[in-house]
Amino acid sequence: MMRGRSHGNQKNPLVIAVVVLVIFCGFLYIYSRKDGSSALAYGTNSLKKIGSSYWGGDEDAGEAGVVLKSIPVCDGRLSELIPCLDRNLIYQTRLKLDLALMEHYERHCPVPERRYNCLIPPPPGYKIPVRWPKSRDEVWKANIPHTHLATEKSDQNWMVVKGEKIAFPGGGTHFHYGADKYIALIANMLKFPKNKLNNEGRIRTVLDVGCGVASFGGYLLSSDIIAMSLAPNDVHQNQIQFALERGIPAYLGVLGTKRLPYPSRSFEFAHCSRCRIDWLQRDGILLLELDRLLRPGGYFAYSSPEAYAQDEEDLRIWGEMSALVERMCWKIAAKMNQTVIWVKPLTNDCYLGRKSGTHPPLCRSDDDPDAVWDVHMKACITPYSDQIQRARGSGLAPWPARLTTPTPRLADFGYSDETFEKDTEVWQQRVENYWNLLGSKIKSDTLRNLMDMKANMGSFAAALKNKDVWVMNVVPEDGPNTLKIVYDRGLIGTVHNWCEAFSTYPRTYDLLHAWTVFSDIERKGCSAEDLLIEMDRILRPKGFIIVRDKPSVVEFIKKYLQMLHWETLATADADQDSEQEEDDRVLIIQKKIWLTSESLTALE
Repeated sequence: MMRGRSHGNQKNPLVIAVVVLVIFCGFLYIYSRKDGSSALAYGTNSLKKIGSSYWGGDEDAGEAGVVLKSIPVCDGRLSELIPCLDRNLIYQTRLKLDLALMEHYERHCPVPERRYNCLIPPPPGYKIPVRWPKSRDEVWKANIPHTHLATEKSDQNWMVVKGEKIAFPGGGTHFHYGADKYIALIANMLKFPKNKLNNEGRIRTVLDVGCGVASFGGYLLSSDIIAMSLAPNDVHQNQIQFALERGIPAYLGVLGTKRLPYPSRSFEFAHCSRCRIDWLQRDGILLLELDRLLRPGGYFAYSSPEAYAQDEEDLRIWGEMSALVERMCWKIAAKMNQTVIWVKPLTNDCYLGRKSGTHPPLCRSDDDPDAVWDVHMKACITPYSDQIQRARGSGLAPWPARLTTPTPRLADFGYSDETFEKDTEVWQQRVENYWNLLGSKIKSDTLRNLMDMKANMGSFAAALKNKDVWVMNVVPEDGPNTLKIVYDRGLIGTVHNWCEAFSTYPRTYDLLHAWTVFSDIERKGCSAEDLLIEMDRILRPKGFIIVRDKPSVVEFIKKYLQMLHWETLATADADQDSEQEEDDRVLIIQKKIWLTSESLTALE
């Protein structure tokens, strides 16, 4: 008996050890399935280039690289990753930034070795977004599971949690009673016809600085005004994510040390409502950046306590700000309660009439006001061109005529009116062909947020004028800065380098249009695989990609469809026209909706 008992005791530890090992492995397997491949490790997940050229056949993959069979899924903690606005990256790399100048909110992109190179998973319980126009007023809470703004701004009607949704009553820090009433008040202050801020089409593009959840921009849309709603990824995290989830044009950016990525004279109207910006710092450099962006005769509406100057500090700020804008030749167009509206001069006459040595000075003649990519702001006034001086204004047609009317700034590129008109006509036909290929996959409300990744003159967006969508027109940082033509047409956009991540949250666009973007990436020597992963990050589940490029590019992308969880909807020869290479191909892709096991559990 003793011997038998002793023999059993020898076996039990071995059995127990095996069982424990099996359980441990089981938990490890479940965890790996839940969170995907390691997503918080750099380098090991980096994708390799395929041979000396991305576009070669399988024989080029050989020794130089291997086409991966799968792309790892990022850790769930990265579901809202913005690679070039990642504060964890700043902390880890110990960048020495001036917090007072907002440098920590500017773009700081990871080197290739520190890129995650994994697919961003949706948050638990993710749902297909609410369709426009209903989305202006409500979104799914699961898609942006952040409700602290509803508590923090509860007295200002920014947002309200209602069960599974977050509602947006239209309030703001300065307009608790609603953006629509506030907008009508501004129009009334300026004595615009019918209290409509668009002023019979003369005001079309607006820059809303420190926009919150973009209700101001959202309520402008019904007046045929499109606003670039701008805010940093600051303590009010996710405000731009909320804006884009609502279907409102918005961009992550900050008035810091670099110029905003928009050309000079892009906006008829700028707005700041309690935006907490120190306009007097560094000789007024931030106000001078707004001056660069405003068109001749453009307005700046400023709603803040300083505008009615109640205490000593407010009086000081108001006095210094009034003196600054007077030296900038701005005049008060209207003032009421806490809101003041300044107007910019139509010509250079006031600038030239200032006393010698007046600050801020005029910018040097060799300064290019349209150079914006990674360019520092300048504390100087951008004078108008000879053409504007003669025309006494920008010479733009009212909206909607300006969409198809040749702009005076075509001459900056040597483009004729006929070139502009031909481009508009060509893209009208191309877009019609795209929609025929998309067919039954899209309905009138399927699409809302679109991006043209290489917009040229904005004719892709112009061709969509009768659809209830808006387009972020992106112009390459190293080519002709045709973005000023885009803005002159009454459209919006930004400059960008597609070798880097775009300044937006994951899952914010319904359709991406990539016209020869991959060919450009090849020319620059950047990673096409990284671009594919970045496009996946930007694109919403069930969203669409239209690639228009040479056949080798199309075939290259097809190799990655399965590992990206994309599927081909259609391929076609590009229509024959004088603006393209004769062998271009069109590839229509749809992103599948996929969920991690954590997301599936949340849906149960």
